[in-house]
Amino acid sequence: MNDYVDTAALRIAYDVSGPPDGRPVVAVHGWPDDIHCWDGVLPYLHRAGCRVYRPYLRGFGPTRFRSADRRRSGQIGALGRDLADFTEALDLHDVVVAGHDWGARAGYVVGALFPDRINALVAISAGYSTNRPDSAVPYPLAHAYWYEWYMATARGRRAMTEDRRGFCRYLWTTWSPGWGFADADFDQAAEAWDNPDWAEITVHAYLHRWGEAPGDPAYQDIEDRLADPPPVRVPALVLHGERDGDNRAGTTEGQEGLFAGPYERVLLPGIGHFPPREAPRATADAIQHLMS
Repeated sequence: MNDYVDTAALRIAYDVSGPPDGRPVVAVHGWPDDIHCWDGVLPYLHRAGCRVYRPYLRGFGPTRFRSADRRRSGQIGALGRDLADFTEALDLHDVVVAGHDWGARAGYVVGALFPDRINALVAISAGYSTNRPDSAVPYPLAHAYWYEWYMATARGRRAMTEDRRGFCRYLWTTWSPGWGFADADFDQAAEAWDNPDWAEITVHAYLHRWGEAPGDPAYQDIEDRLADPPPVRVPALVLHGERDGDNRAGTTEGQEGLFAGPYERVLLPGIGHFPPREAPRATADAIQHLMS
């Protein structure tokens, strides 16, 4: 049974578990995934005394927009604002944010622009950067990001609505070569993509990232502040799978200058794009490391 909290834009569904007086950890899933990516991590965090909050991102699971007229934006500024609003709505303090993929990108925004309630950030499988439309993209990375540009075509957008499970199964398989995920785990995550806003938010997220779609004006101030990335102002650890077939491991190299506080980067040998699922113990260890 999910809990819910209202923010200005959303009614956010979330799961909370662990000791009621435990240290708050907000664990944010990525795309295409859902809150169950953290299932294997939870036992370690609970034993360490953590109270773990797992929100569904906009467009996922039972999370819904409060207004039918609100633009279904997937831009990074919106994701970051949602995360900041979530911690504020629940009045959480001294939070450790653990974010995977989209969740990591939201975590960077909060760590840089809204750090008052955040003590530390574990960012998984995504680097901190800006995607200016005029910036160069190495060809191997462009190859890895084919799916983001595919969504600029009518055929790609149809895949998001008509074959989202087939499309995302292919991504799971190719992003983590050698990882034999269980069909039941994939099917459980896929239920969250039946949200009526999932396809529109997904397409907008990637078109906006590459300058092919305008953003929601409500987040323009955040986007302007992120254009030249401001430093993340909380202690941070970046966790990245060595075999990540999406955000290649090299995308998180050499980013020390973007972090004003203590910074570490940990590379996981043999692991692909989904460390919370593929290496739950290592993921939990990274979170606990920043809590010590």
